[in-house]
Amino acid sequence: MPLRLRRSARALVLDDLDRLLLCRHALREQGAAVWAAPGGRIAPHEEPLTALRRELREEVGLVVQHDPPHVWHQEVVGAGYAVGHDGVVNDYFLVRTAGFTPCGALTAAELAAECIVGVQWWSPAEISAYRGPDLFSPRDLGTPLRELLSTGLPDEPLLLGL
Repeated sequence: MPLRLRRSARALVLDDLDRLLLCRHALREQGAAVWAAPGGRIAPHEEPLTALRRELREEVGLVVQHDPPHVWHQEVVGAGYAVGHDGVVNDYFLVRTAGFTPCGALTAAELAAECIVGVQWWSPAEISAYRGPDLFSPRDLGTPLRELLSTGLPDEPLLLGL
């Protein structure tokens, strides 16, 4: 039987200070919170960049006119990563922008229904130094982020682990 993987398009939204915009997801099933790049599920027959643009407008109010480069690819198979699925596939695209105050098209209640309970800009140093109870997605977000910032765009998307 083929795996049922939830496909998502996510944006590494970096401002002019190299701060990364992350959404805080309260995962009821796991009793945890995870900071993840804005973005989300790619609907059946939807192109990844179309899904990315839709999700960015809804979650943080960012309108992206250009086609951002695909920089990371992540596949995680296992129970507990996406309800009703065997795992997730996340494709990450780099979006550079001036800093802004996130305010998406969705209301706070609509965001909460999608488990998003906060949005925050993080510096790479803050991500690497964080020792609180929340997790990041990917777990070692600081490492590939530092690599991206120091080496620039990869020739091929970097394959990420959990």
